[in-house]
Amino acid sequence: MGGLGSEHNVSEPDPVLKGAPMTASFPNPAPLVSAPALAAELGAPDLRIFDCTTFLSPTPDNAGLEVGSGRAGYEEGHIPGAAFLDLANDLSDRSSPHRFAVPGPEAFAEAAGRLGIGAGTRIVLYDRTYGAWGARVWWMLKGYGFDAARVLDGGFTDWVKRGLPVESAARTYPPATFQPRPRPGHFATKDEVKAAIGTGIGLVNALLPEQHRGTGGVHYGRPGRIPGSCNISSRGIVDPETQAFLPPAELRRRFEDAGMLDGRRVIAYCGGGIAASLTALALTALGARDVGVYMNSMQEWAKDESCPLECG
Repeated sequence: MGGLGSEHNVSEPDPVLKGAPMTASFPNPAPLVSAPALAAELGAPDLRIFDCTTFLSPTPDNAGLEVGSGRAGYEEGHIPGAAFLDLANDLSDRSSPHRFAVPGPEAFAEAAGRLGIGAGTRIVLYDRTYGAWGARVWWMLKGYGFDAARVLDGGFTDWVKRGLPVESAARTYPPATFQPRPRPGHFATKDEVKAAIGTGIGLVNALLPEQHRGTGGVHYGRPGRIPGSCNISSRGIVDPETQAFLPPAELRRRFEDAGMLDGRRVIAYCGGGIAASLTALALTALGARDVGVYMNSMQEWAKDESCPLECG
């Protein structure tokens, strides 16, 4: 994937790190970095690496999810220089009834700056699962106008498989100044999604197929899907062994078959905007330019009886 570029407000391909091994190229590699490329830059003074791991487990009634922190795994071992980013507490609006709700611009800027994210820094995000947590933080940063962030393709799984170094010492970064520049349409709302039904705007459900059909899995209050949406499960777009994205040609085929790479606006959703952020990352890497994520997703939609659902 691409190297680590400097901060800019218009997405554009970054220069490849000199001598860094590359994996298969995407049309827009800017949001991604490979493990070898990151390894070549460890210790750079402007580089900030964050382990964003969070775990979700179904509640006993299968009507919701419980949140678990990934901090213990981070403390056992992480990429050298990485700090831990707790999405649920560090970068979520905890006053919202919706889990992982996006903070407003000023609150987000304060939190990001406190973590050391801001002007003059380059950010790499990763997790220990299948990439969705790193993608979620990347999507939030991008939504507030910060483009100097990358997601480590394959995350910690690929890093370890390659035999790259790991450390256990906890790290933090000095505070930075984050200037929010909100991008309209980046964080899709319930009203926008309602208005999109039947209009030709692409709606992509990133949940598992059984959740899409309404026949199994966590259903967030009511089972089913947003009418007219297609299903491209986020777990199905990564290699289960490496946790890296599938080859670009295969990813393109899946999204093209669903009509999601024809230039139309696409809105991705899931249960709480996590899996959908990985979908948005894949679409962005494939060159899509008008992508939104319904951040509150089914945890909001399914509990509102005025929001239609379909099953089957």
